[in-house]
Amino acid sequence: MTQLLKSLGPLQIAFGGAAISGEGGGYGFGEISEGASIDLLHAAYEGGIKIFDTAPIYGFGMSEIRMGKAFKQMREKVFLVSKSGVTWHENKRVDMTNDPKVTERMIEQSLRDLQTDYIDLYMIHWPDSKVDIRKSIEVISKAKHQGKIKHIGLCNTYVDDLNRAFEVDRIEVVQSEFNLFTNKYVREELFPYLSEKQISFMSWGTLDKGILTGRVDEKRKVYDKSDCRSWAPWWKDADNSAKFEAMKNLWPVLDKNHHTGLEMALAYNLSFPELSVAICGAKTPDQLQSLLKAASNLPKNAELEEYVALAKPAQK
Repeated sequence: MTQLLKSLGPLQIAFGGAAISGEGGGYGFGEISEGASIDLLHAAYEGGIKIFDTAPIYGFGMSEIRMGKAFKQMREKVFLVSKSGVTWHENKRVDMTNDPKVTERMIEQSLRDLQTDYIDLYMIHWPDSKVDIRKSIEVISKAKHQGKIKHIGLCNTYVDDLNRAFEVDRIEVVQSEFNLFTNKYVREELFPYLSEKQISFMSWGTLDKGILTGRVDEKRKVYDKSDCRSWAPWWKDADNSAKFEAMKNLWPVLDKNHHTGLEMALAYNLSFPELSVAICGAKTPDQLQSLLKAASNLPKNAELEEYVALAKPAQK
């Protein structure tokens, strides 16, 4: 089962659908037109990316809708990932719930927005302490038996929830934040469990919201209104000073070795055999080409070890 995602091709990169949520709002990273989004998705596919990760909250449905339009005529050629659990009210107030009725409704909405009869991988987006995860998995498992979902996964999860979910159906993929700076929990708690259970792992936050590529540093204060970094408390209230300081020490060494921060970020994640796919967002053709180029120019082990040592003071 750990080969579920790796079997989709040699490129261990998934396209992060939050990048194409545009002016829709919700969880996204700035404006991009529908036409540009569709062109970007097609270019990603032509570049070798086969896995496309999205969720309803990305653009309040806009990301799914754009993926649906992009891949309607080539549905069998791509592997689509979506999620339930983060929805919203009419006034766009976000509601996080794994209520089984909401899960069922969100599955049907995603099928409509993606213009597909099935979703390759369907995941519960976040844990919900108010709902026994087995109830939500029962709904998703039923959808799987109906052919609406091919595989089941959990995002941002814990071992206890994984064990409970397994009582209902097999969990084949786990997705969580994982990068050069944020990795301790996944390495120490999740990876041993995933290896034992033969579960694939996808990383989100691979580029740490742009910190690892240099697009975000202590000087950057302005973001698009539709970029969640312009308003989200988890970003605005975060203390990234240790990361910024680590990057100041890393840039000269990266330059000396003729590597980019993007290459370093990818190399770190892909150095772990437990990881099947690293999710990376791209909002422009240049960003996409940089991503594809980076995947073929990863640092050697000795170089990566040097980078990890310099990043250690900021790791958690």
